[in-house]
Amino acid sequence: MTGVAPATQDRDAPRVPVHGLTVLYDADCALCAFVRDWLVRQSQLVPLELVPASSEEARRRFPGLDHRATLDEITVVGDSGQIYRGAAAWIVALWALREHRPLAHRLSTPAGARIAKGAVLAAAKWRGAQWGPGGWGGGVYRQQDGWTYDPNSGWSYTGPGCAGGSCTTG
Repeated sequence: MTGVAPATQDRDAPRVPVHGLTVLYDADCALCAFVRDWLVRQSQLVPLELVPASSEEARRRFPGLDHRATLDEITVVGDSGQIYRGAAAWIVALWALREHRPLAHRLSTPAGARIAKGAVLAAAKWRGAQWGPGGWGGGVYRQQDGWTYDPNSGWSYTGPGCAGGSCTTG
């Protein structure tokens, strides 16, 4: 896939079957890793590939995707370029599973979509709460960015070239 089609573009969905889905998940999130493990244990009607969001593999496979946004909410990419985010991504992932396809159909109705959105918001709230009371007011800091948090001493930065506490400026 060389780019990502806008979500509003008509892809002639009745004639574009889905043969596989790639689920991009936050590998640094305990809840996301739990759901990833659960998905791989399910019987799949449509094969799911689970790839860490914003990883080198994800960037190579989907160069037109906003990879920073894939860390904020689950993103599922269909083999014909379909992009699903948030509640729609959860619904399509359930649709791929043998035992959960009927639930996915119920959640794809207007009333079901409100339930799916509520579940996604609850998961996001739980995820945000993992940073402590009130969170810190933004997205997740990742160790590969050089930032770490110690509850006793707070935030510290150890970026490239900062080993031993001395950083070179460039």
